[in-house]
Amino acid sequence: METIDKTDKMDRVFQRPEALTKATTHYCPGCGHGVAHRLIAEVLDELGIREQTVGVAPVGCSVLMYNYMNIDMLEAAHGRAPAVATGFKRARPDLTVFCYQGDGDLAAIGMGETIAAAARGEKICVIFVNNATYGMTGGQMAPTTLVGQKTSTSAQGRMSERCGFPIKVAEMLSVLDGPQYIARVSVSSAKYIARAKQAIKKAFEVQQLDLGYSLVEVLSPCPTDWHMTPQQAVNWLEENMLPYYPLGEFKVQGV
Repeated sequence: METIDKTDKMDRVFQRPEALTKATTHYCPGCGHGVAHRLIAEVLDELGIREQTVGVAPVGCSVLMYNYMNIDMLEAAHGRAPAVATGFKRARPDLTVFCYQGDGDLAAIGMGETIAAAARGEKICVIFVNNATYGMTGGQMAPTTLVGQKTSTSAQGRMSERCGFPIKVAEMLSVLDGPQYIARVSVSSAKYIARAKQAIKKAFEVQQLDLGYSLVEVLSPCPTDWHMTPQQAVNWLEENMLPYYPLGEFKVQGV
């Protein structure tokens, strides 16, 4: 009897995107950064722009993104990714340039650069990962930490009367004239991950159309600094972050 090699007749429908390297992840179990990396990689492959794309990653959990992305990457000082990306995009307008930033980086030390780049309508794309904490440096309170949320520097929980309220970056930037696309997504479930990819693809398409600034805020769990299991962190995000940081598109022009 003739033996049939079934592997010759099977189509591979799921594989590593070309825009991702084979590096083993350093991210904690349950962290959303790896999911965000893959979504960006899939979008670059689908748009056919991997070899024409430059990423900028500053200090924070995102700093080692260059280990995982099979593209040209630049490392920026803490908070300065939009400034670096602006300079590169103006020097090479033919390339696609994006920033990959966390909330401690973008919404704290980098807030000035963020608002300035958005207001000028710089033709860059920003992927902003919001896990409501300073993930790399020990879980301190971040600009996006929720009221009442306990961190290593707010043991009793964030107090609005002393520390103010969490910053809603997507809503804040959407009122400016420069941005062309602003959205907030989540990577806490398969349903939300699929929607997140659609938003990230739109953000890159804005740049392909030469329209202007785009930003996608990605809500992500941080089990280690939240002192939770991965499943508990996903549940906490959906029960606590989604009500304060609603998902959706806040500004859509040209796409």
